[in-house]
Amino acid sequence: MTTGAGPGLILRSHTGVDYVFDPGALCLELLPTGGPGPYQVYEILHTPADLVSWAGRSRLTPTPRLAVTADEVTAARELRDTLFEVARARSHGETPTARDLDVLNAFAAAPPLTPGLTPAGARTWSPGSGTALLSTVARDAIDLLTGPHSRRIRTCAATDCQLIYVDTSRPGRRRWCSMEHCGNRSKVRAHRARNPEKG
Repeated sequence: MTTGAGPGLILRSHTGVDYVFDPGALCLELLPTGGPGPYQVYEILHTPADLVSWAGRSRLTPTPRLAVTADEVTAARELRDTLFEVARARSHGETPTARDLDVLNAFAAAPPLTPGLTPAGARTWSPGSGTALLSTVARDAIDLLTGPHSRRIRTCAATDCQLIYVDTSRPGRRRWCSMEHCGNRSKVRAHRARNPEKG
């Protein structure tokens, strides 16, 4: 998996509260940008600048210099929707469809972003296309799905949250997309259920 030092994405709840969500893998960071079916209302990838902006918020460090076309934005949405279905299937112990795997493999077949090393020992990236970015994301997904955490892909336990993450905690007991968001909401609900008079 392609990892970085960042703590995760800053998301905003439907109540307008910001919180940190770390899905644990680059490929899963693409999922909160929208999604298939009812998740289309959350779409934020509309223009090339939107995809470049997402790359800047992702765990790709440093941010690669990208030249993105409108067609590549459409392709990014296709890859994201496919990743959502594949990751959701895996999180429920199901087998992804052959079509979704074909799409994922096709994206991974393109040349990815090219990493480099600076004299100071830091990672750098050669300038790349949107297609190279999507190949890098697809390859990260394949690494995740075939690696040691493949059985730790989870959907948040909150009934009104569909965020997907990989549980990289040592005990493997992470239940929530974010303790400060869904985890805290669960604690509040449990407290109210135990103390109904305090509402």
